Amino acid sequence: MDLLVSGWNFKQFAIPVSPPPPLPPPVLPPSTATTCSFSKPPSSTHKVSFPFRIYRLARISNKSSSPFAIHARKKNSKSEPLLEPTLVEEVSMDDDDKEDELLLFDDFEDDELMIDNDDDDDDFFEEEYTEDETELYVGDGAGGGGISLAGTWWDKEALLLTEDVCQSFGGDLGIYAFKTLSNSSIQVRIERLTNKSGSPSMEDIEAFSVSYRAKLDEAELARSIAENITLEVSSPGVERVVRIPQDLDRFKDRSLYVKYVTEVADSGKLSEADGVFRLVSFDMETKCCIWGLADVRINREKAGKGRPLSKKQREWCLETSFDSLRLVRLYSEI
Repeated sequence: MDLLVSGWNFKQFAIPVSPPPPLPPPVLPPSTATTCSFSKPPSSTHKVSFPFRIYRLARISNKSSSPFAIHARKKNSKSEPLLEPTLVEEVSMDDDDKEDELLLFDDFEDDELMIDNDDDDDDFFEEEYTEDETELYVGDGAGGGGISLAGTWWDKEALLLTEDVCQSFGGDLGIYAFKTLSNSSIQVRIERLTNKSGSPSMEDIEAFSVSYRAKLDEAELARSIAENITLEVSSPGVERVVRIPQDLDRFKDRSLYVKYVTEVADSGKLSEADGVFRLVSFDMETKCCIWGLADVRINREKAGKGRPLSKKQREWCLETSFDSLRLVRLYSEI
């Protein structure tokens, strides 16, 4: 920048005796221009504080009872307001110290709140995990098979349509489970009757879904069922329930998880027990089953790690009545 230097003007003072001779005009020095170079001072320092929240992932169970269907559950939760990032500008060293103390105290309080929220999240995820791991039971309309109706005005008509669709496949496909929900949802699990495993292919599930969806659309136009019904079609699952006695012959060569009740000799009370067995035989007249231990890892480990079933284990057997069987399902070591 240029600096302009000029002479000073002095005011003349009058003397009362006699006027002084006129003074010559002041000589002004030549103007000088000075160039000053400077660097731009650093911009004022800003301190930015962004509060973050920590969110934890819910635990997810690896075992799926229905390998061909995707289930999604939505939980209602109160939406939290979005937090705007706060901008704190330094004004002076004293203000900075005070602000740093305040920010440090706020962060400490936020950490305490996060710890408390984490405890709540743990409880929530633990409850959710427990709900997902509820045990199957026969006739639940889901993994346990059977039919479960919500009691809506349209669910019986929807069931009849499902049976019509099964007949259109010439007896190759059957209904393993059928369930209606009050939120206008239908869940169907189909099985292939022409193979021993009972597992349908992806093509079977897709073909059944298309055919059943068309039937539902026609019924909606006729107003014989509710509108906007959600449909889910899946397979029975890897560890499907074995229906007693109609499925015994079909799955007699498979390892089975069996839960049963037995009478205690001393007290006469009923005691519940379970195990992984193989079906040796069954009698429709006496309505009894004879079981042996299945050759699976959980049974072999009782004889010693890395050892086969012992002679005693191979000769062990159990006789149960049909009525004493609480749950029988396929057992998978995967």
